[in-house]
Amino acid sequence: MSNAPVDHGRRRFLTIATSVVGGVGAVGAAVPFVASWMPSEKAKQAGAAVSADISKLEPGQLIRVEWRGKPVWIVKRPQAMLDELATHEDKLRDPASEVEQQPAYAQNRHRSKKPEIFVAVGICTHLGCSPTYIANDFAAQVEGVSSGFFCPCHGSKFDMAGRVFQSVPAPSNLQIPPYMFIDDNTIVIGEDEGTV
Repeated sequence: MSNAPVDHGRRRFLTIATSVVGGVGAVGAAVPFVASWMPSEKAKQAGAAVSADISKLEPGQLIRVEWRGKPVWIVKRPQAMLDELATHEDKLRDPASEVEQQPAYAQNRHRSKKPEIFVAVGICTHLGCSPTYIANDFAAQVEGVSSGFFCPCHGSKFDMAGRVFQSVPAPSNLQIPPYMFIDDNTIVIGEDEGTV
């Protein structure tokens, strides 16, 4: 055993220096860990909102845009299509869109913010196929209904508001994505007034 005097200043310096080096190391390890929680640029772009120009959309015409890897349909419905929506509600599984429909503005007969513009995810709620838009010959699928969407894979049928008919495999209406109108000619899909 040595009887050398204890240098308290040196001991304090070594304790502080060791604590600082340990703290810097902990921060150095934490920064990449916390950064890994942030979505990548590719992930941000995949979930980003998309804009659609509807200025040249003709009555009865459907255009498709891609949002989050899914097809989204935009249809300009003429007055005759809108009038027909009330004529076959007794044939629909969920005519008032009361079963798990999103967002709230989809809970009306038109299932849209503006009656003439219909926006829906173009994926069948049965097994994820993409139904076909039949503009004027849908009566071959459902008597008395002139236009709608037909999924040829398993026979699911939807009206021009994306409401599913009874006695088909699809369990629910087509999904309505969040969307908003920037102006009369531009729709942003993936955002609505409540999320901006």
